[in-house]
Amino acid sequence: MGAIIFGLDQVTKIMIAERLPFGSYGRPAHIEVVPGFFNLVHVGNTGAAWSMFAGQSFALGLLALATLGAMFYWRRHLGLDQRSAQPAFGLLCGGILGNLVDRFLHGHVIDFLDFHFGGYTYPTFNVADSAICVGVFWYILWSLRQPAPTK
Repeated sequence: MGAIIFGLDQVTKIMIAERLPFGSYGRPAHIEVVPGFFNLVHVGNTGAAWSMFAGQSFALGLLALATLGAMFYWRRHLGLDQRSAQPAFGLLCGGILGNLVDRFLHGHVIDFLDFHFGGYTYPTFNVADSAICVGVFWYILWSLRQPAPTK
């Protein structure tokens, strides 16, 4: 699962980079998929979610690398080695690795999925971001369904 997510993330980012100039947010450089709702753009994010910690791409890359290492090291303790938690583990690893590669290759994460809800513009994101969110949600649901530890 992780390799599929990583591959899909990187292929979509390459396709966007080949078709749209960097910084193509707004008219006329974006691709309007669903008018007034969904566009494809080519922007960079040097921060984390919603551009928090903007300009800290290298430090966030190191944090992502440490997070991947910790997830692998403590995967049994976290239950990530169990069959029902494996999809969450794959989504998280593939997503983290996809954005990590961007940070070290480009100095920023390539974002391209741009949604608008009336007057609200949702922060632009990518396949890796989606995988991380779904992976976290899956892991939380999985962990809530586990029996309480006995003392």
